Amino acid sequence: MDRRKFIKDSAALAAAGVVAPGVLGAEEKKMQAQRPQDGKEAPAGKLITSAPMLQNYAATSIGIAFSVSDMANGYADVSEAADMSGARRVTCGGYRVTDLNDKVMLIRVTGLKPATQYFYRIGADRIRYKGGYDMKILGSEEDPRTYSFRTAGPGAEARFCVINDTHAKYDAFARTLDKVAELSPSCVVWNGDATNVEETIEDQVRIFLAPPVPRSDYASQTPYLFCPGNHDSRGMANRHIERVLMFRQPEERSPRDWDLGRNFAVRMGDIAMIGLDTAEDKLDTNPIFAGLFNSGAYREAQAVWLADVLKRKEIAKAPFLVAFCHIPLYDPDPTRNPGDVAPADKDPKYTTDFAMWQRTCAKLWTPLLQKAGCQLIITAHQHAYRFDAPDGTRKWAQMVGGGPNLDNATSFPTVIDGRVEGRRLVVRAWNVKTGAVLDERSFAAR
Repeated sequence: MDRRKFIKDSAALAAAGVVAPGVLGAEEKKMQAQRPQDGKEAPAGKLITSAPMLQNYAATSIGIAFSVSDMANGYADVSEAADMSGARRVTCGGYRVTDLNDKVMLIRVTGLKPATQYFYRIGADRIRYKGGYDMKILGSEEDPRTYSFRTAGPGAEARFCVINDTHAKYDAFARTLDKVAELSPSCVVWNGDATNVEETIEDQVRIFLAPPVPRSDYASQTPYLFCPGNHDSRGMANRHIERVLMFRQPEERSPRDWDLGRNFAVRMGDIAMIGLDTAEDKLDTNPIFAGLFNSGAYREAQAVWLADVLKRKEIAKAPFLVAFCHIPLYDPDPTRNPGDVAPADKDPKYTTDFAMWQRTCAKLWTPLLQKAGCQLIITAHQHAYRFDAPDGTRKWAQMVGGGPNLDNATSFPTVIDGRVEGRRLVVRAWNVKTGAVLDERSFAAR
């Protein structure tokens, strides 16, 4: 399969929000129920147009996103009780103003307890906005379902799934989601190339929030972590993919690391999970990108971040350390382009004019991971499953996830399932096309 022959999607770009917590008291509930519906002004049709998507799995916070059809301000009611008693309301937007937009509601819920089950509902106010002194709530709409999730933390169940290179191929994506649902993980890592070259926010909404698959609520009760692939920064909308797939919580990053919104360091039971962004598969100097990419400095900044987070107590003391990134950090084939062929990625000794693996990232990150005792790095990008066992100098193993096609003998989709069984981390790679275990590996505690 030629990785570069993906069709371009199309339509128009918009915005999203942040967090503002507050207790939902009886009086506020009463006022909410009594908000007038203005039949003359409120347009017909549903306002909430997708199920919620849980994003940025963490110990004390979660992201909730959903799409809307009109100008709106979204909210989530969150409770530890299944009957939603004592719920607090969290709205889109920060402390100063709530967010208003007509595409996506992004809600950051903070102040949660680690390894705890929460229940939530989503809703949105339809807004008529004609100017800074002329705005009105026309009515409210709520999703009737009550959803739930569990936060991360040392007490959480240690089980993850990894999907990758889905590339908006929905037949394969539907089968992949069926396998994830069957495995029932605590969280899922989407390991890059969810998109192709997206120019519009509508196309991103279709990929992440309202995919045309039977399990369109696939992430409503299973939180997702996202490690971007090279395609996930291509196109005008993908340059700001955080408008649909939000960045990490501000409190999860130091001021120095403010721009590292995709990196994560999450403790889930006995597993410490590290998320890294390999960025583009072409050099910043490649003329195709007109000098508009800055992957080199980005990778170096992540190395500084990584050195610090590996020292965090909950990460350093975890029995198992697993890292995730899109482009592989090792390849045994000497003909595969390592991504550092200046200035334009071309050399006749390599089979491609783009990186098949990332030698620069490997030099920056893997010494730190190896020193910390990382047992496994899970990658993607090459569209074919492979396992690279540790060798004399490389103490970590690498699993490379499969591709997006159901009609290809080598590029079939995979789900990688990792869980702690007894005192070992057991990782299985599932062939989504056949439903069978493709590979199984076991790792001792560090």
